[in-house]
Amino acid sequence: MVTWKQFSEEVPALADAVLARFKAHKHHVLATLRKDGSPRVSGTEVEILDGRLVLGSMFGALKAKDLIRDGRYALHSNPGEHTMEGGDAKIAGIAREVAGDEFEAVLASYTYEVPKPLHLFVLDIDEVVHTTVDDEHMYVDLWKPGKEITRFTK
Repeated sequence: MVTWKQFSEEVPALADAVLARFKAHKHHVLATLRKDGSPRVSGTEVEILDGRLVLGSMFGALKAKDLIRDGRYALHSNPGEHTMEGGDAKIAGIAREVAGDEFEAVLASYTYEVPKPLHLFVLDIDEVVHTTVDDEHMYVDLWKPGKEITRFTK
């Protein structure tokens, strides 16, 4: 697992492309695991704060309870309306709830007022996928920590 900062230092061009997808729209889709192991998808917002990918959630929300119980997540950028302009981005890894001094530090990093009470999670990264298309091909770039980007062309 790596932080956003480590990811962006290791593969800056890919990180820039993925960040652009997450900045293009405010709302994205988060997949978590329910208590019985079945998937749950939820709308969410994410921020890059001090080199960390951060997710805030209303206190007691089901997605927060899922992440506290089992931190595995998959995050899918909002691909926009009927277009693949800029590509499609997905990130997967382990979410870690922050508390105490770290909670206060993350909270202080926000540039806007955050509704309270809330849960804050740092999303550590185990895999990033960026998919783009042109007139003839689809390109899938897969990155894992410590590895080179693998490109699949279809």
